[in-house]
Amino acid sequence: MPGARTHWHRHPLSQTVFVTEGVGLCQRRGGPIEVIHPGDRVLFEADEEHWHGATPNRLMVHLAMNEGDDQHDVVHWLEPVTDD
Repeated sequence: MPGARTHWHRHPLSQTVFVTEGVGLCQRRGGPIEVIHPGDRVLFEADEEHWHGATPNRLMVHLAMNEGDDQHDVVHWLEPVTDD
């Protein structure tokens, strides 16, 4: 949904995001906000805190590939993303 808020999160065994449509944003904890477009592939390393979502006036569609750890954990949700 355009402008939808997301949460910081991390994946125990990494995540690969493939943008298929629209324009999105992503950020690694402590890093700059990156603009992502269709055809872009973004790899988040194991336990790297990050977020990804649509830009405020666009929609973004993506595929996310995750692998569960030995306890079948795939994602750990953290605090909401804010304008700060």
